[in-house]
Amino acid sequence: MLRFLPVLCLIFLSSLATAKPANNQHVVLISVDGLRHDYIEKHQASELSRIAAQGVRAERMTPVYPANTFPNHLSLITGRYPVNHGIVNNRFTDKTRSDGKDFAKYSMGKGFKDSTWVNGTPLWNLAELNGVKAATYFWPESDARVNGRTPTYFYHYSKYADYQARIDQIIQWLRLPNNARPKFIAGYFSLVDSQGHKYGPNAQQTRLAVQEVDALLGQLFDRLQSFDFPVNLIIVSDHGMQSTDKDSRVQVDSLDIDTTLFEIVNQHTQLHIYAKENTSSQEITALKHRLDSQSDQRFTLLNQQLRKKYHYPVTARTGDILLQASSGTVFTEDKQSNVMPGSHGYWPDAQAMGATFVAVGPAFKSNVQLPVMSNLEVYPAIAHIMGLSLLGNIDGKMDVITQGLR
Repeated sequence: MLRFLPVLCLIFLSSLATAKPANNQHVVLISVDGLRHDYIEKHQASELSRIAAQGVRAERMTPVYPANTFPNHLSLITGRYPVNHGIVNNRFTDKTRSDGKDFAKYSMGKGFKDSTWVNGTPLWNLAELNGVKAATYFWPESDARVNGRTPTYFYHYSKYADYQARIDQIIQWLRLPNNARPKFIAGYFSLVDSQGHKYGPNAQQTRLAVQEVDALLGQLFDRLQSFDFPVNLIIVSDHGMQSTDKDSRVQVDSLDIDTTLFEIVNQHTQLHIYAKENTSSQEITALKHRLDSQSDQRFTLLNQQLRKKYHYPVTARTGDILLQASSGTVFTEDKQSNVMPGSHGYWPDAQAMGATFVAVGPAFKSNVQLPVMSNLEVYPAIAHIMGLSLLGNIDGKMDVITQGLR
């Protein structure tokens, strides 16, 4: 019987790929990078306020740890913690991989050339395996061939792509004939995050960025009303934004970490420290004690309890030692390094890290305020709305979001 299992698995996957979806619900998922949960009021995003009044809005959405762009976009789209989908930060090292000389390193978008960095079943994979076409416009790692496949329609990332063209393309995809039309579409806008970093969350430039994207989302919502099939619009963000204090920086060169024993990856609000092959457990413990004594409330060394709380165990990717910057503090290489006025990546349950969740459409109730929710709820909710059968384990489950579903 065992020799027939591979054949049976292929038949099962083949049947999924040609299966009819359980319903005709369409979902357009838009991420606005760095759109803090309170920006709608703070920066007068009138269109998002209008959309939320006709649908569902969460008080705030809690990111996974660390509260950075790529780990959270992959958690939103796979329903898994970073340690399970593989993208544990925007940049990190993998001690099980080699680049020929040193440990191999991941940086944002590297999955396009090597999709084995990414684990799980992204929503575009899930849709396609359930017989539903999918499309993406710049969602992080959506051009990677995860599980051997990409969405039917996708674009390689370019920061120069026109924002209006992204909205127009979503509408054009939805205008395709039924047999060619993607029923799951994901899109991404980076402007709010970029301005939040450059000028800070309270700046006029950040307000104008919010209002620019807000106007586009209002236009998208209005244009979606012309279709005679059910379309749900879900607007999320990956994290919030915090003002930084350049006077409370932590200079990595002042920590005096022996780089013959350890490799360092500075992700600005986290410092990943990897023990090299011949580094002893005693040398790791000694460095932990020394760093802890240097913290002076500027950073926290993640102990076993904190790693468990934030689902971030010691792995080949997360680091043997991990330092978390305190709110408003960043790690810089030295005294001359620039500190941008805004940053994220702080404890995900902090108010300033809270992300946005707004949803409207036939699958959602009207004018409903949800309490704080986890971003891991988004994946199972979209699968439920579209009638997609889950493939494999996920970490997210529908809990709070059910209060907003019809």
